[in-house]
Amino acid sequence: MAAPAALDDLIAQAEAWAELDIDPQTRSAALNLVALARTGSESSIDELRDAFSGRLAFGTAGLRGKIGPGPRRMNRVVVSQTSAGFAAYLHDRAAAGACATPPSVVIGYDGRVNSDVFARDAAEVMAAAGIAVTLLPVAGPTPLTAFAVRELGVSAGIMVTASHNPPQDNGYKVYLGDADAGSQIVPPVDAEIAACIERAAAAGPVAELPRSNAYRTAGGEVADRYVALTAAAVLAGLPQEPAAPGTAIGFTEDLEIVYTAMHGVGADIARRVFTATGLPAVHPVAEQDRPDSAFPTVAFPNPEEHGALDLAFRDAEALGAELIVAHDPDADRLAIAAPAPGTSPGDAGGYRRLSGNELGLLLGWRAAERERVRAELAGVEPRGALACTIVSSPALRVVADAYGLDYAETLSGFKWVSRVPDLIFGFEEAIGYLTHPAVVRDKDGISASADAIAMARECKATGRTLWDLLDEASERFGHFASTQVTLRLESMAAASALSKRVRQSPPSAFAGVAVEQVRDLLEPGLAEVPADVLRFDLVDGSRIMMRPSGTEPKLKVYLDTFSDTGTAAERRAAAEAALSRVEAAVRALFEGLQGDA
Repeated sequence: MAAPAALDDLIAQAEAWAELDIDPQTRSAALNLVALARTGSESSIDELRDAFSGRLAFGTAGLRGKIGPGPRRMNRVVVSQTSAGFAAYLHDRAAAGACATPPSVVIGYDGRVNSDVFARDAAEVMAAAGIAVTLLPVAGPTPLTAFAVRELGVSAGIMVTASHNPPQDNGYKVYLGDADAGSQIVPPVDAEIAACIERAAAAGPVAELPRSNAYRTAGGEVADRYVALTAAAVLAGLPQEPAAPGTAIGFTEDLEIVYTAMHGVGADIARRVFTATGLPAVHPVAEQDRPDSAFPTVAFPNPEEHGALDLAFRDAEALGAELIVAHDPDADRLAIAAPAPGTSPGDAGGYRRLSGNELGLLLGWRAAERERVRAELAGVEPRGALACTIVSSPALRVVADAYGLDYAETLSGFKWVSRVPDLIFGFEEAIGYLTHPAVVRDKDGISASADAIAMARECKATGRTLWDLLDEASERFGHFASTQVTLRLESMAAASALSKRVRQSPPSAFAGVAVEQVRDLLEPGLAEVPADVLRFDLVDGSRIMMRPSGTEPKLKVYLDTFSDTGTAAERRAAAEAALSRVEAAVRALFEGLQGDA
């Protein structure tokens, strides 16, 4: 139990918060916590300590956290103070000539608990602070807000979302316009905004923050433009029938597709894009097609998580579907599944999801081919860059080399990927894809799904499957096998400490294969900003990346192996055998380090 003085301080903070809280729900929740803490409830004391010790940190992903009372939770007080601070930052930016005067912002929101309430709070506070505010009219996907920043030519964007976090979470994501072209913020901007938020929070009670209804609520024109431009970009890049230029391969081919919005906001606008692109109609998973902040059918609303696609698999088996398309709740991520090799559509248990690296390879290859065709028709050399995060498969480098394109590896996060010069495609292994940077400068599960559906349709028209396409990629570029090892520890500090021990005594070999080079991304100049990431390149082309999670008590290790000898099947077998050996060596390394601790 907390010491009496510490408990008294916590209770005093919570009571002071409740007295000034503008939301009756969180005010009542704070007082209930206080009452329970006074009875000696350990869980309530722990909750008080967590919610009232410090402030929810504003970083490059903005804010994200559990909904509830206190400065370390997502609530109307924190959102209002954050909006006041962000408004002050935008005025500073305007004074420095980095954006127009007065500054402007577009605000979007998803279907999570209080997303619409938080969006209106942000709009009212920022309008009263002299920011020209446009509020999107209904709950919508994150890519739509990212698009709106550029489409409306505003100084910044705010998206109220927690993406694929658990149901009890929400968040506040920030974009910048002008020279940042609608990309997410990066350091040092996050620290500058955080300092403005701290000053706004200290300026006085949140109830005294000026508010105004003098903001504009957009109509449907932003979504209309997003649909039109996304469809045009997808259509312009479709491969053509060699004997019938102007006719897309597989244009008349039907395809049975199951689609899930994962209880999120992607369904309506995704279907509009599919229709505008002339793609087959999808069969929705009925239980998951409409926004539901409780996410009642999934334990964790992320298409990557085990069990998240169970209902989609059920419907696909009943329908005999040839493809499954899944978005996360704010539709910025995409998962694709298909009948596994050796199975037929509708076979029970026969569907397999493509990994983020597999789909990233196929979509990146598609983007490179799209650029090759464009350059050939224009009589010029191909140009542009393919990019992925450092923990994603290095296969994209080989594709870029084969097509004469630039290649970049960035730190984790699309805030870095989207800023690569001359980008034509970017991805991260955590199922995030940016297929048309000229339309949206952030990962976009909707445009990526349109390209993926078109790709599957082309495969069917030519008597192939997505798995055949992956085999073709293995034959052309070599086979890359990837996996992750995640070590769950007692604290984030323990994860950092374990990483430090590896840094101090780095292995010289894994599974008998010598380490050719070790790179420590904490060293200045090796990444966009110094990062707690260790990279081991082995002499056989394998790669190991280690980094502590920034949000959970975990050490994450990303493994990649490679083979370019023999047939596609032989290359796959060799790369996967090497992957198993390296994974066993990594696990043995950490078992030894934890045993010595």
